[in-house]
Amino acid sequence: MRLLWIAAGVLVIDQATKVAVRLNMALPPYRSIPLLGDWLKLTFTENPGMAFGITIGPLGMVTGFSIIATMLIIVYMYRVRKGYTPYRASLAFILGGAIGNIIDRLFYGMIFGYGEFFKGRVVDFIHINIWSGFVPDGVPLIGGTYMALFPIFNVADIAIVCGVIGILVFQKKFHLQLMEEAEAAAKTKAATPDPTVNGAPTPEQAASLESPPVLAAPPVETPPAVETPPSPSGETPPSMGEDKPPE
Repeated sequence: MRLLWIAAGVLVIDQATKVAVRLNMALPPYRSIPLLGDWLKLTFTENPGMAFGITIGPLGMVTGFSIIATMLIIVYMYRVRKGYTPYRASLAFILGGAIGNIIDRLFYGMIFGYGEFFKGRVVDFIHINIWSGFVPDGVPLIGGTYMALFPIFNVADIAIVCGVIGILVFQKKFHLQLMEEAEAAAKTKAATPDPTVNGAPTPEQAASLESPPVLAAPPVETPPAVETPPSPSGETPPSMGEDKPPE
């Protein structure tokens, strides 16, 4: 599948940027580098859980769930391999991003010496300060509190988000194409004459009904005629079955 090159490209870019950040920004003073003031930064952080640091159950549980979800994506991509191309490309973006984060969780603990296999942490570094300030008092539960929205993510996360948006945008066209293909197949089947209609036998049945070939009887050989020798008197003896005339 040519669209797998999209997933491969996402994976290569994601891992290259993560390794570069991990090797060059793990120690102060390079843990955060401003790019556009305080609005956009490169900030090194490691996430042991899901998005926004959410952790469910043991550390390896998130990794196992991610592997199962990725396998399901691969199976689904194979089943829709002839579907609408932009829709399948969106799935390829999701697949590349998912594999990129799985590699972090599986191997980064061993590679960088802080954990065991299956217990690595995802490297995040793209830091955007969306908003910070006090929540209005009219908001229930959190009114009047200070809040800062500053998601930190990576290339794999961007690919996954773009893939999800692509699925939402192209899923209608994808399903319409499936319906059109099903209708075309039904029309083709309806236009093809059925040999079993009106009792007409199928080719297999016609072959079984054919009479076996008639074998020709072998030719009958006629025995050679026996010549009768002439008598001493010169008279021709009567042939067998012929009455001798009275003397």
